[in-house]
Amino acid sequence: MNSVPQTAPAVELLHIENVRKAFPKPDGGELLVLDGVNLTLGEGQIIGLLGRSGSGKSTLLRLIAGLSAPSGGRLSFSGRPIEGPATGIAMVFQSFALFPWLTVFENVALGLEAQHIEKPEIRKRSLAAIDLIGLDGFESAYPRELSGGMRQRVGFARALVVHPDILLMDEPFSALDVLTAETLRTDFLGLWAERQLPIRGVILVTHNIEEAVLMCDRILVFGSNPGRILGEIPVTLPQPRDRLDPRFRELVERIYVVMTSRPGTAQGPRAERFPRLTLGSVLPRVSSNLLSGLLETVAAAPFNGKADLPEIASDLQMEIDELFPVAETLQVMRFAEVEGGDIRLTPDGMSFANAELDERKRIFARHLLSYVPLAEHIRRVLDERASHAARKSRFIDELEDFMGEDDAEQSLRAVVSLARYGEVFAYDDEHEMFSLENPT
Repeated sequence: MNSVPQTAPAVELLHIENVRKAFPKPDGGELLVLDGVNLTLGEGQIIGLLGRSGSGKSTLLRLIAGLSAPSGGRLSFSGRPIEGPATGIAMVFQSFALFPWLTVFENVALGLEAQHIEKPEIRKRSLAAIDLIGLDGFESAYPRELSGGMRQRVGFARALVVHPDILLMDEPFSALDVLTAETLRTDFLGLWAERQLPIRGVILVTHNIEEAVLMCDRILVFGSNPGRILGEIPVTLPQPRDRLDPRFRELVERIYVVMTSRPGTAQGPRAERFPRLTLGSVLPRVSSNLLSGLLETVAAAPFNGKADLPEIASDLQMEIDELFPVAETLQVMRFAEVEGGDIRLTPDGMSFANAELDERKRIFARHLLSYVPLAEHIRRVLDERASHAARKSRFIDELEDFMGEDDAEQSLRAVVSLARYGEVFAYDDEHEMFSLENPT
């Protein structure tokens, strides 16, 4: 299996031009999820959409599948506008999405039955799809009898049985254990290279950088708020690909550089390297243990204060959805700089890593109040009140002027976790009440 990806496909299957997607907010405004997205999928290509959760990748898949309409721009499949669910486009989901009361055969056949195909043809194609993805003999089994990997194979068979031109894959391996995911990826790539799959092009959504480099011919790196394409990276390595190949590692490093770049700041003053939050900034939910752990890891040998993010991710076995929020929170709090695929501790970050627990808490509290406006705002309200207490609803109402209900809840819980570690204020979840345990 030594196929090389096509660089100039003869047939354009999918064309997306300047697509945006926004959702209405309760206050009458809109939440912009995707903005200015352009891409084309050519025959014989696997394109990866790589980015963190919340960057709009899955939303884009729903637009391509015709399950949702764009707020602006155009999508076309084989030269025709996508104006609803399109025959010729199928999807494989992360969650398997099987009907538990149906057998393997019945789950696979369901899509063909909806197309009113004759029963002999349904049986023939369903059995062929089941055999193709390695589940021959399990036709009469129910989903509860199958492992996670086998259930996902049924999901693949159900998508492939309709012989789609385009297969959309929404993080299809992320719910599986490492070995099962690797086996399923390898089997899929083998069938693709041998042209045994009844599909002409693939779009894969993932937040696993190595998975994208292993599988894709082109990788589109997405940024967040709103989702947009930060860069496109071609992958011309022959299949099968080796994670230890220096060219493979170079591509992984290049993706980290793109994902951590901040245009327009490279030539500015050093202080501009640190993002500035506002009260309306959505905070990621990150534990103080992870923050402390990453600081300690980067401060210790062999890194001694500066580390390569791909190396850290490999050492700690963290994917970008786990690593990036931690690294970016350290950056926001001025404990680290993150840029060019590297993380570098500031003097205060090194001081924290080398300090005893009580001193760590003092350093952490000072930075939290200085650089996270929501923490400073809550502390100021509590200081000013005679009771030194305030209900959660008081802050939720304020946050919902800037963001949706879910983001407001997430931000408040994130700041509570950080404040508890720094002993900045207390929160009673049962009574939904903020307070100062030792008011000054």
